[in-house]
Amino acid sequence: MQDQCEMRLSRRWRVLLVVCSLTMLLPVVLFVAPPTAAERVLVIALVVCQAGAVWWMDRRPVFVTIVSLFTGASLELLHVQVGPGIALIVLTTFSWLRPARTSLWGLAVAVLFFALAAGTAGQWSDALLWSGAALLAWSWGALGRARSAQRDAEARRLVQQERARITRELHDVLAHTVSLMVLQAAAADDVFDTHPDKAREAVAALESVGRQALGEVRRLLEVIDREPAVSAPGLKDLDRLVESMSRAGVEVVVNRHGTDGTAVAPRVTETAYRIVQESLTNVLRHASTDRAEVDVRIAAGQLMVAITDNGGGSRLDHGNGRGLDGMRRRAAELGGRFEAGPSTAGGFRVAAWLPVRS
Repeated sequence: MQDQCEMRLSRRWRVLLVVCSLTMLLPVVLFVAPPTAAERVLVIALVVCQAGAVWWMDRRPVFVTIVSLFTGASLELLHVQVGPGIALIVLTTFSWLRPARTSLWGLAVAVLFFALAAGTAGQWSDALLWSGAALLAWSWGALGRARSAQRDAEARRLVQQERARITRELHDVLAHTVSLMVLQAAAADDVFDTHPDKAREAVAALESVGRQALGEVRRLLEVIDREPAVSAPGLKDLDRLVESMSRAGVEVVVNRHGTDGTAVAPRVTETAYRIVQESLTNVLRHASTDRAEVDVRIAAGQLMVAITDNGGGSRLDHGNGRGLDGMRRRAAELGGRFEAGPSTAGGFRVAAWLPVRS
């Protein structure tokens, strides 16, 4: 899972660690003279070791953390109080880079080194202070890692959600268009020799449906890279949808109630259009009927669309396809409700209730 992955440290952050180390430790070398020359040389060596080690934090984080904690504790033992401070910054970075089960070893080593250094010098209060600081530093890094993991998970969720949406859009467009094109091509073939004028009409309708499908597919592809040049379909496009169905031999009657002057969110109108489109495609493919009725109603803050046909509503393949699942998910994403099943008058009925402000 996300907590098991190993994050990377950017070059900019490594440069910042080195600069921070030198900024904090060089004044110690220059202005805080240890009692003896040997101790002064040792302090300089530890400062160089600690500042240089952090540059490799991205490649060898465990080794660098142990070295930094050891040098920090050694500087504490030499009464250089800022030494452990750099080690704590390294510990914070380590707990951000690695999962908790790994970085907890760094916390344990920090507490051990600081306690030993302070205990050797007889400063047990300092041991408690630095141990608490190590715990705080580790916690801060672990919290940063958790937040980074949460942001990454949310980004992946949004990407998957968008992929699913585009997949549904393509399914609806292609399923509807291919069904119409197959019927138009079959109609043209049937009358090609006896009624060439009707065959030409069917071919012209075939071309029109194909161009509409290309336009919608192009819009979906543009969504991936930038804002689409063509607006998403909505309730205003129902007439065009009805016209394409009539060319395929299915008469569709649209009844509108309360739709004039009522503002509906674009996302809601697009969802309603896709539900009507997929339902009519199912009528065309499964219902074995030449008539369907679409009711569009806005009342009590909800947009209701219902599609009813008078075909074989009891047929299993009419109600168990992927299209119904997609419609159900569309409605649920907007906080709406979806129903599908045989109608009381025979045939099949699909209905969805969507909040107009989603």
